Amino acid sequence: MKAAVFTAYAGPVEIANVPTPALAPDSVLIEVHAASLNPIDNILRAGYLKDMIPLTFPHVMGYDVSGIITAIGADVTGFKVGDAVFARAHQEDAGALAEVARVKVSALALKPANTSHTEAASIPLAGLTAWQALVDKGGLKDGQQVLIHAGSGGVGTLAIQIAKDLGAFVATTVSARNADMVTSLGADVVIDYKEQDFTDVIADYDVVFDMSGGAVMQDSFKVLKKGGHLVSIKGQDTDELAKKYGVSFDWFFMEPNGAQLTMLAEMVTKGTLKPVIDSTFAFADAAKAYDKLAEGHAVGKIIIDMKAG
Repeated sequence: MKAAVFTAYAGPVEIANVPTPALAPDSVLIEVHAASLNPIDNILRAGYLKDMIPLTFPHVMGYDVSGIITAIGADVTGFKVGDAVFARAHQEDAGALAEVARVKVSALALKPANTSHTEAASIPLAGLTAWQALVDKGGLKDGQQVLIHAGSGGVGTLAIQIAKDLGAFVATTVSARNADMVTSLGADVVIDYKEQDFTDVIADYDVVFDMSGGAVMQDSFKVLKKGGHLVSIKGQDTDELAKKYGVSFDWFFMEPNGAQLTMLAEMVTKGTLKPVIDSTFAFADAAKAYDKLAEGHAVGKIIIDMKAG
């Protein structure tokens, strides 16, 4: 089968022929209709995580997949050949940018009927990151206040909507050009990070969701109330700051979770969670898509339409 691969750390993205993944008892094979790009893809390719997540080459890229089940493992229940599904694959099954992908049933959910494969592929990793940060780690509840940094990004656009669905009051940081877009997603307070210091705008919040790390994360402690929660996807030693401000701090890696993805699908079905697509590329242009991802200015997600052309 054809797949988007790189054959060495820091190497270029290429379309190559690779073996079709073997069906495992706990997994399904999916004819891939669409896949989405995530910053972790380029981080792995650069070799920054090679000690934590060593790769074998050629490495097939991509985690987020939407498509049609073509084969079912012996231990799989709840799904059948022909089902339209989407997922964030586990690390050992990474390879969404391919004609066929293998996904564990524990990571799988039925695709919402009211979305295309292109839209569905934008949700898994970003949506699960947002859900796990806000709900599992942050404990966000109805009536609470949450600050979501980088609200126009792939994770942020979904996090705003998830927080609103939970009944929270949402502030977010974006550039001025994206203010109207995040307002349309439900943001109550929009802070222009280029012109405003968010610590001067808000205070006494219950939860902060950080995706930036560094000074942004450290300053985020200042806007939390006593007993509040700062959740980040950037690992950093902040024990002293958390103690100083009387709050809790968590950082985490998202985990594939089909049950949570099913909940996100239900939100999509009822219209409270809408995919935000920055741009769509044909499979043959995967390298160009990753170059765009590396620029760091995507609004929502960058998608590979495997069936385009």
